[in-house]
Amino acid sequence: MVTEDDVLAFFRKALPTLADLRLNSIPLEIDDALQEYAEPDDLLAAINQYDQHFHVDMSAMNWDRYFPWEKPWFFRRWFTRKPVVQTAKPLTVRMFAQSAKAGRWLFD
Repeated sequence: MVTEDDVLAFFRKALPTLADLRLNSIPLEIDDALQEYAEPDDLLAAINQYDQHFHVDMSAMNWDRYFPWEKPWFFRRWFTRKPVVQTAKPLTVRMFAQSAKAGRWLFD
């Protein structure tokens, strides 16, 4: 049986690790938006590996529902407190874990 920890460990290994300004690693968490954490090319490669590793049917996943993702400019918070309005849904590791348990993509 696939657990959330298995899927989280998989994505932590498959995606490049982020670092802050002091070069401290920022670990991926279960509810982090993957679009914020990784570039689209890296994320697509990880999803393809996920499909093969966990034997999940990803044919129902509509990439257009999750992209484009607006990443805020680094200095934006110095000029405004308004959050960036996203037109796409966030992808999280939890979504992939639930889909791995079901054997198919559950969202869309």
